Amino acid sequence: MKKQNPVIATHSGSFHADDVAACAVLAKLFPAATLVRTRNPEFIRRAQFAVDVGGIWDPVNGRFDHHQKGFVGARSSGVVYASAGLVWAAHGQAYVQAVAPKLTPLQAARVASSIDDELMQHLDMADTGAAQGAPGYFGLSAIISAFNTTRLEDQFATQLLANEPEKLAEDLAQAKYQQFNAAMGVVNTVLERLVAQFVDEISSEALVRNAPTAFDGQVLVLPESGLTWAKVICAEMPDVKFVVYPDLTDNQYQVRTVPVAPESFKARMDLPAAWAGLRDADLAAVTGVPDAVFCHNARFIAGAVSKEGALRMTELALLQ
Repeated sequence: MKKQNPVIATHSGSFHADDVAACAVLAKLFPAATLVRTRNPEFIRRAQFAVDVGGIWDPVNGRFDHHQKGFVGARSSGVVYASAGLVWAAHGQAYVQAVAPKLTPLQAARVASSIDDELMQHLDMADTGAAQGAPGYFGLSAIISAFNTTRLEDQFATQLLANEPEKLAEDLAQAKYQQFNAAMGVVNTVLERLVAQFVDEISSEALVRNAPTAFDGQVLVLPESGLTWAKVICAEMPDVKFVVYPDLTDNQYQVRTVPVAPESFKARMDLPAAWAGLRDADLAAVTGVPDAVFCHNARFIAGAVSKEGALRMTELALLQ
């Protein structure tokens, strides 16, 4: 690890999600670090970390650029690194451990790998042109790009300080620095929440695997709400078609369909078409379950007041 108050150098001008994310990771690990946005090669050379600038990839010495001729850094999947992925590969596990110190090193490595799969590699692909970003402002790369100062904002500052070129340059640089810091805050919040989500996924696995089943193993009855169950069921429980769990927020038990894959909207088995969009007495009349509460129009979730009512709904669904 570098000294506790290092200088993190990255390029000035417009920024992208890869340099913002890379700097956010380092700033989290080194809270006393000084961030400098510059194109000055001598300053970059002296900095403890050089991110997305400097023409060198050398993680041991804090160099994380990917623009140089002959750069061949890539994941085993073939996805080429940009600065976000380079920094995450070197420091992601330490970041995860800093956010979730109770994890074992093996668990922290697993979470870091998951975050690279789910986020960092996509930031890299957007930066290197290997893949289009999500449409509009749906993707994180586009959201971060929107933090750059606009042409009109820069023009307004120029008009105000047209006769003070030194003050103009200072103000423009400060405005861009503030926007970069704001963007880092967004990325850091996202990363911390992703760590929390993946930690929860790890803690859920044993409870999901050990949960009792009903109706010849086709219904899994979870002991509590909020468990992350889709990956375990999709990978390890091919016979399970519905999940039942308590929902304390609405004081009921919910029935969920199991998707064919964790991110898929297609279910192994849908809830009955006759239930779609019905609530309370209407749903109770159709199902014969007195405490039935609702069934979503898309037929992927339903609920009843009691566990017995929810289980009866899954039994009826299996018989459709």
